[in-house]
Amino acid sequence: MDLKEYFENNQGIGVLSTADGDGKVNAAVYSRPHSMDDGTLAFIMPDRLTHHNLSSNPHAAYLFRENGPGYKGIRLHLTKVREETDVELIESLRRKVYPAEMEEKVGPKSAVFFKVEKELPLIGTGEL
Repeated sequence: MDLKEYFENNQGIGVLSTADGDGKVNAAVYSRPHSMDDGTLAFIMPDRLTHHNLSSNPHAAYLFRENGPGYKGIRLHLTKVREETDVELIESLRRKVYPAEMEEKVGPKSAVFFKVEKELPLIGTGEL
C-alpha cells in the first residue's frame, strides 16, 4: 500500500501505542503520520510518555480508523529508526499552527521516524 497516498486521502483518528523497557503499555491519540521519501513515517512528539517509552523500547503500533461508517482503516507495526530535534525540520512537517502560549505549555518536540515492519487491515488478519 502507498502509505503517503493513503494518509493524504483519508481522514480519521489514530492511536499510537508504545511500551517502556519493562513492558508497561501506553496508548495516545496521534494525528496521521508524515510519509517520508525514504519510506519511513514520522510523528511530531512532545516529550511525554510515548516519547519516553521509545527511548527504552523502539517498537510501536499505530492504529488508524477512517472517518465514516463501519470499521475501515489500518494497523501498522513500527520500529523507531531515528529522531530529530531540528526546529526547521519539525516546522516543515507541521500541518497545524497553534498559539504561542499553547506551544510553550507543550514544550520541546521531536520528529520521530519509524520503519514500517507490517501493515494489517483495521479488522482481521488478512491482507490490505
